[in-house]
Amino acid sequence: MITDRAVSGDAEFEQERPRLEGLAYRITGSRATAEDVVQDAWLRWERSDREAVERPAAWLTTVTSRLALDHLKSAQRTRETYVGPWLPEVAVADPGPAERAELAESVTIGFLTVLERLGPTERVVFLLADVFATPFEEIAAIVGKSPEACRQIASRARTRVRDGRPRFEPTGEDAWQVALAFLTAAQVGDLDALVSLLADDALAISDGGADHHAARRPVIAERIPRFIVNLTARLPEDAELVAMSINGEPGIVTYVDGEPTVAVAVSIADGQVERVWSILNPEKLKHLTSTPIV
Repeated sequence: MITDRAVSGDAEFEQERPRLEGLAYRITGSRATAEDVVQDAWLRWERSDREAVERPAAWLTTVTSRLALDHLKSAQRTRETYVGPWLPEVAVADPGPAERAELAESVTIGFLTVLERLGPTERVVFLLADVFATPFEEIAAIVGKSPEACRQIASRARTRVRDGRPRFEPTGEDAWQVALAFLTAAQVGDLDALVSLLADDALAISDGGADHHAARRPVIAERIPRFIVNLTARLPEDAELVAMSINGEPGIVTYVDGEPTVAVAVSIADGQVERVWSILNPEKLKHLTSTPIV
C-alpha cells in the first residue's frame, strides 16, 4: 500500500532531483553518470528511515556527492589515457536568468575543463563551497575531513581554478549574435569574417575520442578559420544544423538521420570568440535531447 509518507518522500526527492543531477554532472563531467548517481541516491533514499532525516536536501546532497566522488575517482585513470583533449559530455544547460552567475558559469565546457586541474576531493569541495554554497561543516562530513581542512582545500582549489578560468559573460542576445555570425561564416567558408570575430588568444579544442577524427591538440587563433571551415566542409549534404544552447553557451548541433554527430559551442567575451569547443565523440552527444541541466 502506498502511504502518505511514501508519497511525501517521493515528492521531496523529485523536487531535489534537478539540483542533484546538476551537482553530479559538475562533479563527474558526465550526464549519463550523473543520472546513474542520482538513481542510486534515490534507491538509498527509498531504503532510508525518512523520519530520522531532519533535512532531506542536505541528506541527499551528502549521498549524491559521495557517490559522484566515487565515480570520479574510478574514472581518473580513463581520463589520463584518453586520446586527444578530454571534454565533458555535452548537456543542454539552462540555469535560467534568475540563477546566480556562479551556477551558470560552472556548467560551461570551459569551466568544467578547468576543473580537471583539480583532484577528485578538491573538485567536490570547491563545487560544494563555491558553486552550491554548502556550509563547510556539511562538506567535511561528505569528504571525511575537518571543516578547517576543507576551507584550506577550497582556498587552494580556488587559486588553481582562477589561474585557468576562462573569461565568462552571461549568454545574452549579443553573445548569440556573435556566435551565429561566426558559425554562419564557418558554414559558407568566409575566412575573413572568421578572422574578424576571433580574439587574439582564441583556441579551438576538439574531442573525438579514440575513434573519430579530431585535432589532437588545441588549435591556435591564426589556424582556427581554416580548421573550422574544413570541419564544416566534411559534413554530409543532408546534415541538419540546429542552433541551441550547449552547456549554457551558444552552439550548433549537426544531426544526420536524426542522430547528433557534432556539437560546437563557442565562448564569447568582449564581443569576440575566445573558445571553440567541438565534440565529435558520439558517447558524449547522447543527452542533447534530455531535460536541461540546472
